[in-house]
Amino acid sequence: TCKLQPHHSTDFEVHRNWLAITHSLPLSRWYYENSSEWTLDYPPLFAWFEFGLSHVARRFDPDMLDVQRLQHRSPPTVLFQRLSVVCSDLLLVFATRECCRCVREQKPSRDLLKRPSFILAVLLLWNFGLLVVDHVHFQYNGFLFGVLLLSVAKHLQSRHLQGALLFAVLLNLKHIYLYVAPAYGIYLLRSFCFTQDNTDSSVRWSSFSPARLAALGVIVTSVCVVSFGPFVLLGQLPQVLSRLFPFKRGLCHAYWAPNAWALYNVLDKTLVTLGVRLKLLQEAELPKASMTGGLVQESQHALLPSISPSVTLVCTLLSVLPAALSIWLRPRGARGFLRCLVLCALGSFLFGWHVHEKAVLMAVLPLSILAVESREDAGIFLVLATTGHYSLFPLLFTPAELPIKILLMLMFTLYSFTALTSLFSGHGSLLHPLEVVYLLGLVVVAIACEIVYPLTPWQQTLPFLPLLATSVYCALGVCYSFVRLYVILLRQEVKSKQL
Repeated sequence: TCKLQPHHSTDFEVHRNWLAITHSLPLSRWYYENSSEWTLDYPPLFAWFEFGLSHVARRFDPDMLDVQRLQHRSPPTVLFQRLSVVCSDLLLVFATRECCRCVREQKPSRDLLKRPSFILAVLLLWNFGLLVVDHVHFQYNGFLFGVLLLSVAKHLQSRHLQGALLFAVLLNLKHIYLYVAPAYGIYLLRSFCFTQDNTDSSVRWSSFSPARLAALGVIVTSVCVVSFGPFVLLGQLPQVLSRLFPFKRGLCHAYWAPNAWALYNVLDKTLVTLGVRLKLLQEAELPKASMTGGLVQESQHALLPSISPSVTLVCTLLSVLPAALSIWLRPRGARGFLRCLVLCALGSFLFGWHVHEKAVLMAVLPLSILAVESREDAGIFLVLATTGHYSLFPLLFTPAELPIKILLMLMFTLYSFTALTSLFSGHGSLLHPLEVVYLLGLVVVAIACEIVYPLTPWQQTLPFLPLLATSVYCALGVCYSFVRLYVILLRQEVKSKQL
């Protein structure tokens, strides 16, 4: 085998195994099968999706549907898996079209390439993160984000029941979208179930519509019954839930997501190192921290308090509470909901339990819509997208993939900067000087981690140091973007009160 051949990601085997489980085993064993370490841990609706795909897969290579054939990667299997991603991405294409129809164009341009709707289409369909995690690494995020964006588009079009239905389907496809559930719940309750506001924009309690609430309840319940119903009848709901929420996996993923806990982990390491060197702490008396071993496991901190799932839940709820209160107290229509959705996605990413680095796309993609309508949002988008996308670099770690990921990211990033700068020309720079300096620092980090470090002897003794450096540096940009988005929200609140 050629040494420069791109690797097959673990997610490729994950989904091949799920095809085999849903096709070869009875329903009662789907969430109990554990021959492979990659057990079925998505909600039942996604299992039904895999079940449907498996009937097409058998025409390519029936052997891929054998549960015992672990790591099966025949050429027909690879071909089918890749085609399944491409075909399912058609939903993303349709959702992008619907989102583009909702874009507000203040000054319609005769040049198609300079229209906000065209720029948005490129930002969504040519998104570097989606290309990496789906078409190079291998997942079905394009399909799932297609459902999310189509739901957002329906709300922008004031088709709220359709938007609610799509989000209920999305939650039953992948439960990570619980991150943005507060935005949906508060928005639908406040702006759909209550039909009128007072003159000061406060809620008119007498306008509450039980019929609308009932309609939402029927939609959510119906989807959940279709998804979970068979497993409830089998008495397997606790088993399914234990697979969906495996809290024993630890605070951080093996490769830290660039969030607040990455900074917390490094602070713990730094304090311990300084304490030992200054002889304020005895190394032998400290518990051994285990966050940098590159393993998915429960971990503890050496000096700072260890973080439990309940702590991350409280931190997450507190981080999204101001955004939720904003769309309750002063609704700003579907775009206020969209801003709240982005803040919920980022808050959950920053403070959630066992967050995957790919989850940053849940904020980047919806923010693309705001970025083509607002200069300030465009600046935040450039920081968040560039930082979040670079944080995905470690997913592709073979020599063959280095030029691929660099070229793809450069193309997307350069287009984002030039297109958005041209769109808002005449209104000043989109980025502050310090933001430019920070983003240029990513080039230094990339050269050090991707080119220089592998040539040093430290690569053998400290193999996870580049991952740590990448996560920590990118975490600063993600946290900054989160704060900037809240600053905009607070400014809107102040202007509303002044009016």
